[in-house]
Amino acid sequence: MRADRRRFLHSSSVALVLSAPVLARGATIVAVRVWPAPDYTRVTLESDQPLSATQFMVPDPPRLVVDVKGLQLSPRLKDIVGKIRADDPYIAGVRVGQNSPDVVRLVFDLKQPVRPQVFTLKPVAPYQDRMVFDLYPAHADALAGLMQGAPSRAGGGGTNVAAAQPDRLGDWLRAHGDTIDSAQGARMTQAPSDFATRPETPAPAASAPSAQRSVRRDRRIERSVLLALDPGHGGEDPGATGPSGVHEKDMVLLIAHHLRDLAMNTPNMRVMMTRETDFFVPLWTRVEKAQRANADLFTSIHADGWFTPEARGASVFCLSQGGASSVEARVMAQRENAADAVGGIDIHAHDYQVAKVMLDMSTTAQIDASLKMAGQTLRQLGDLTHLHSRQVQQAGFVVLKSPSVPSMLVETAFISNPEEEARLQTPAYRKKVARAIFEGIREYLATRPPLARRRTMV
Repeated sequence: MRADRRRFLHSSSVALVLSAPVLARGATIVAVRVWPAPDYTRVTLESDQPLSATQFMVPDPPRLVVDVKGLQLSPRLKDIVGKIRADDPYIAGVRVGQNSPDVVRLVFDLKQPVRPQVFTLKPVAPYQDRMVFDLYPAHADALAGLMQGAPSRAGGGGTNVAAAQPDRLGDWLRAHGDTIDSAQGARMTQAPSDFATRPETPAPAASAPSAQRSVRRDRRIERSVLLALDPGHGGEDPGATGPSGVHEKDMVLLIAHHLRDLAMNTPNMRVMMTRETDFFVPLWTRVEKAQRANADLFTSIHADGWFTPEARGASVFCLSQGGASSVEARVMAQRENAADAVGGIDIHAHDYQVAKVMLDMSTTAQIDASLKMAGQTLRQLGDLTHLHSRQVQQAGFVVLKSPSVPSMLVETAFISNPEEEARLQTPAYRKKVARAIFEGIREYLATRPPLARRRTMV
């Protein structure tokens, strides 16, 4: 009996010793990612358990100090040091160490003061628990690049832009911007830095009143058209993934660059892009950028995936104020609208909640113009590739909810289809897709030039 008791106590002690590290183990970092971008830099810590952290700023020199609780320093976490790029606009470097037995401290050495936004995300799609650090510029709005003067990417000389008539969403954005100057809405005097421009055809000088009327008429006809291009997904949100591992976010960015180049080489047409590189942009921010820039047209570019590899073909979508035009359109909209959950936003932010409400103010006139632009684009795509649907589809896409800008979403292909994925990886084919979209937009503009927005050319 005593021997049995000793064996039982010994086995129990062994079990407690073996289980103790498991019970005491904190979270484990499974991935570290850094996404630098002009708008902001995002740092993501992905872990197998939820993390919590506290942070504070040190002003001189500017540093962000973050203490992550329940964490042990690991080689995976140390990888963050090598992920900071030299061209990161906000982070100069990062140091990481074990500050206390269960707290890891990260010190971000900054190139400029920042306004950090730290939040956590629950597991979704391919991701486990995530802690996100978004570093925004401290003394400027996150979208200030659209409002500040900068040389044109196209190298065009003296094209400047004045503000358009205010719109409802734009009014709200200007009223709630952190550091937007109150006089800014009256008139912008320099070209936005996110614009790619070409010089607009100058109007001839005239002294007679009749000649002046002619000049004004010509300028109205040939005024610069601003096209907003929106490459879908980006950064933390890869979008759909093809059989060989190709991400939607990468293919649509390349197509958008080709489309941008076509527009840049067209007189009286300019371009702004919601993202130029690989970083995440929330859906409402994409619309916000177009609204602030007073864009005339908005085109979102995608390459969707489906549940089976047989689905194929291009499609064009517009917004619907009612129900979706088909089951597939509804599913597509649901998947695209889930981008914010995958890419990661702080849903507790007040501005985000208000912006979501403001995005529901799209008008019947906007949808009617959008359908005409989408119809022209669909016909051009039909000359190039198989169409998944020969009719423009409609559903409640958040990214198309601009109150005053004709907007369409182009699904260039099904990246889940092996053949279409292979074509998308071909530069020549991507250029053909961009050309088809561009020709559709040009045909639309030839019959329905956008209304003047008082964008004075000086």
